[in-house]
Amino acid sequence: MSVRILALVGSLRAGSHNRQLAEAAVKHAPAGVEIELYEGLADVPFYNEDLDVEGSVPGTAARLRAAAGTADAFLLFSPEYNGTMPAVLKNAIDWLSRPYGGGAFTGKPVAVVGTAFGQYGGVWAQDDARKAVGIAGGAVLADAKLSIPGSVTRFAELHPADDDEVVTGLTEVLGQLSSQVSGAAA
Repeated sequence: MSVRILALVGSLRAGSHNRQLAEAAVKHAPAGVEIELYEGLADVPFYNEDLDVEGSVPGTAARLRAAAGTADAFLLFSPEYNGTMPAVLKNAIDWLSRPYGGGAFTGKPVAVVGTAFGQYGGVWAQDDARKAVGIAGGAVLADAKLSIPGSVTRFAELHPADDDEVVTGLTEVLGQLSSQVSGAAA
C-alpha cells in the first residue's frame, strides 16, 4: 500500500526555502510514500462562505479539495510572517476545513514543518498552523516537528535536499506520518 501525502507550502516566493524543503521531502520520500507538492495555492480565493456554495465553488478551491480528498495525510510547510503562518496557508486550511465536520483534513494525519530566518525556525507559525488544522479536524502529530532556523544563511548555497541533518529530520517526520496512515488502515 502506497501512502499519499499532500504537501502544502505556505510561501509563494519562487526562491522560497520552504518550497525547497518540500522539494527535499519529495526527493527523499521513503519507499511506499508518494508526496504530491500542491501547485496553485496563490490562485485560491480567500475563503468566503458566500463562494462556498455547492455547484459553484471556485474551480481553484475545488481542485485543492479534490487533491486533498485523495490524500492519506498532509505535510504543511510554514515560514513565519510577523510571528504567525502566512495567509495563503491559513486560507488553504480554511477551504479544506469545510464542510464543517467533513472537510478534507478530518481524521487524517497532519504534520507541520518549516524553516525561517529567525533563530527559532518559525515555531510560532508552525504552532499556529497545528492549532488551525487541528480545529479543522486534522489528526495533528504533535511530536512530528522540524523547525530549521537561519534559513537565509543556511540555505544560501546549499539546497535543503543536500543537507544531511534536514534530510534526516524530514525522513523522521515522513516516517511518523506514514506509520499513522498504516496504523489507521490496520
